[in-house]
Amino acid sequence: MKKITIAIDGHSSSGKSTMAKDLAKTIGYTYIDTGAMYRAVTLYGLQQGLFSGDTLDEERLREEMKNIHISFRPNPETGRPDTLLNGVDVEKDIRGMEVSNHVSPVAALDFVRYELVEQQKKMGRGKGVVMDGRDVGTVIFPDAELKVFITASPEVRARRRLDELQGKGLDVSYEEILENVKKRDFIDSTREVGPLKQAEDAILLDNSNMSLEEQKAWLLEQYEKIMNYEL
Repeated sequence: MKKITIAIDGHSSSGKSTMAKDLAKTIGYTYIDTGAMYRAVTLYGLQQGLFSGDTLDEERLREEMKNIHISFRPNPETGRPDTLLNGVDVEKDIRGMEVSNHVSPVAALDFVRYELVEQQKKMGRGKGVVMDGRDVGTVIFPDAELKVFITASPEVRARRRLDELQGKGLDVSYEEILENVKKRDFIDSTREVGPLKQAEDAILLDNSNMSLEEQKAWLLEQYEKIMNYEL
């Protein structure tokens, strides 16, 4: 059967990664989490002391990019890929609030985006991939056969993020997460390089009032429509 490229973009904590992972597993495609790659770069910056408060030493990060190697490894327990930073599993570390509070400025840097976009294009060159992020359908794979843009209200997204982090044993507050969600929306949508925006031919989904099963079924339906059309 012919394989296609599936690009899923959307706001932070909109559930796009969960939907993308589930779809990839269901149809036997490779899942690539572009957001995890930017989070891994951010974690590296934090580990190396490249931040002074909220201020990033951009020149040092530019020099360090050659030392940052990101890869993915299947997790047999979850059936989903874990993120490796220089060979070390950092999947849990990159999901914390410290990384969340610093990732948007890192992702806005042109030299970071250029390096990671090139890697992402190589990962999806053979098709048969589901990739999610902020600019997958507009920059990385503008010719993707299926493009989806996912959103939900900031309040819903903050609540989902809170449940996720508390489920991992992290001590965070709803107010802190809501502020972070709104801040990231602004930075992601207004940055000069690869801003978050819906591709003209992307299908819009507001999943504020949908269950995970409903979201999963909806996305699978969009895939099947494309495949039936392609055939």
